[in-house]
Amino acid sequence: MLACFVVAEVTFLAVSVLVLVPFTLTIRHGAAGHLPGGALVAALLVPTVAAGVVAATGAALLAKGNLLERLRRQLSVRWRLRDAGLGLALGVVGLVVTVPASALWAHWVGQSHANSAVGQVFDGLRLPLGLGLLLFFAVWLIAPVCEEVLYRGVLWRAMEYWRWNRWVIFGLTTVLFSFAHLELLRTPLLVVISLPIALARLLTGNLLGSIVAHQANNFLPAIGLLLITQGAISG
Repeated sequence: MLACFVVAEVTFLAVSVLVLVPFTLTIRHGAAGHLPGGALVAALLVPTVAAGVVAATGAALLAKGNLLERLRRQLSVRWRLRDAGLGLALGVVGLVVTVPASALWAHWVGQSHANSAVGQVFDGLRLPLGLGLLLFFAVWLIAPVCEEVLYRGVLWRAMEYWRWNRWVIFGLTTVLFSFAHLELLRTPLLVVISLPIALARLLTGNLLGSIVAHQANNFLPAIGLLLITQGAISG
């Protein structure tokens, strides 16, 4: 399982390069001054989806049975309404905590350093409505699924196979998830944001719980990006 996680992370980095390099070369030899909106959305969405698919596929190949049974066993995912409800509740709690935490962090480090990398990239960029909606759903629904499969699915299960204490797993996956965003100044804030998400995984024992919590936590940022890219608000 750990190998699945490593391969998925390498896939994320490799696909990120493959997506961005052609556009970067075009800019270098052309008149454009910045990456087009479609390239930026692709750079956000494609590597994340590729990493999630690789992680889930690798985990499924290590088990026996039909595909759904493999995924259920390897990722600890079950369709339980109660677990989804707890994940939603913790995601909402995370939102309530995130708003003042983000404001306090911005006060400490400055607004320019407190904004997410995604927010900075799309700040002031106008997108067609269809592309803006794709970005919205990518941040709200798709990216959380892929990231949770990778960190609270494959990596979490790998540590469980090693019989690590579940609170150690909770802490390590939270820290690794936060550092993986490669936003050094925002890492402490990302730890705070991801705690309710990891708690949903811990309390339910179900990846579905953390997926729903993550999606709930990403809803307002996704709305903000949609409004920014449609010119309704400024970043």
